[in-house]
Amino acid sequence: MNYFGTDGIRTKAEVILDKKIGYFIGKGLKLIKKNKKPVFIARDTRLSGEAIVEDIKKGLMESGYDVHDLGMFPTPVLAFFSFKKKTHGIMVTASHNPYYDNGIKIFDSGKKIDSKQESILEEVIENKVKVDKGETKGSEKEFKNPMDKYMKAYSGLLKKTNFKICLDLANGAAAKTAETVFSKITNDLMIIGNNPNGTNINEKCGSTDLRALQKKVIEESCDLGIAFDGDADRLLVVDNQGEVVDGDFIIYLFASYLKAHKKLKNKFVVLSKMCNIGIVQGLTEKNIDVIQTDVGDKYISKAIEENDGVLGGESSGHIINKRLSITGDGVLNAAFLMKVLHYYKLPISNLKQQVSYYPGKLVNIRDVDKSIVNNIKVKDIVIKHTKRLGDDGKVLVRPSGTEPLIRISVSARTEKLVDKIIKDIKETIEEVAKEQN
Repeated sequence: MNYFGTDGIRTKAEVILDKKIGYFIGKGLKLIKKNKKPVFIARDTRLSGEAIVEDIKKGLMESGYDVHDLGMFPTPVLAFFSFKKKTHGIMVTASHNPYYDNGIKIFDSGKKIDSKQESILEEVIENKVKVDKGETKGSEKEFKNPMDKYMKAYSGLLKKTNFKICLDLANGAAAKTAETVFSKITNDLMIIGNNPNGTNINEKCGSTDLRALQKKVIEESCDLGIAFDGDADRLLVVDNQGEVVDGDFIIYLFASYLKAHKKLKNKFVVLSKMCNIGIVQGLTEKNIDVIQTDVGDKYISKAIEENDGVLGGESSGHIINKRLSITGDGVLNAAFLMKVLHYYKLPISNLKQQVSYYPGKLVNIRDVDKSIVNNIKVKDIVIKHTKRLGDDGKVLVRPSGTEPLIRISVSARTEKLVDKIIKDIKETIEEVAKEQN
């Protein structure tokens, strides 16, 4: 598809505005929406968000739909109301990307729409399919107290702790929810990345750049730090020593806790192919099975649903815990993490010692044709190293679904071997790129 990737539409904001993609999405929803219920819309803190939302509202109302505009709220809040009201929700965000990008995620009853529905909307965007106006024009309807309604999702999670916690809100949408939630969990709360100005979302802060949080945690002797991304559907953690705790280990903790409380349905979790082998081995030792999928939360969600499970996610911190919500919710998962840590009564740095991580690295190659991953030379070098490692490591080379780059991910028993494999693959990709030019 030309517009939709692994997580909705994501591109330069000016492209979305110039092509009026939001307007066509609003109009095109008529072709996939099966009821006349109002549509919820929300956005993150990007400068371009308001204009895109206005385009979407115009298209929706021309098609006869009423609209609830929540304003600036995290993606999970939008998904929450889409699920509760059994209607569509449209989120304007580019997640962890820089401010000059933006995007559109579409939910139906809390779940992201499927590829067939995305294809229909692409035909509308490309003017291949015309959409008739509604018999009557829709209008914007007030939706009162969304934050109060959303807070009901935290029932049973908001127990006071004595943790000293620092939150990094990425100058993003978590600014609307995280402080409200965590002020009910601890009286010793510090916050950074909480001054969004429209152009500083994810800038040297949040889950994509943990350095400011690591520094703050060490300087202020915090028990832990928690970072969200721009639309707050993922989280990463920094322990009291300033070390990063990724999404895979958080899932390991959640799985251990749920299994101990007989709530890990069918005793399995879903992880991406990029997960660390040490995590898989640690879960296996606890008699918890692991299903691995392609990278992307829609693949994680699909595997959880198809195998009748409750938990899965990615090392990036996007975690789906169906004991809490139908979709990934960074702030909700962070609150659940506090409950888990309270249960184990150990610092997360101590709990990390349960797992022996394999050395691993992720390298991004920019300014190359993403289709190079299908070149025979690239495939051969990947197969060669995959066979060499066997069950004692992994190699993954894939085009990004949200950015113009190729990702090389390798893990093995030694860092030296990881570096060698990455060097071989990187040089092969660069060689093929030169040949194509």
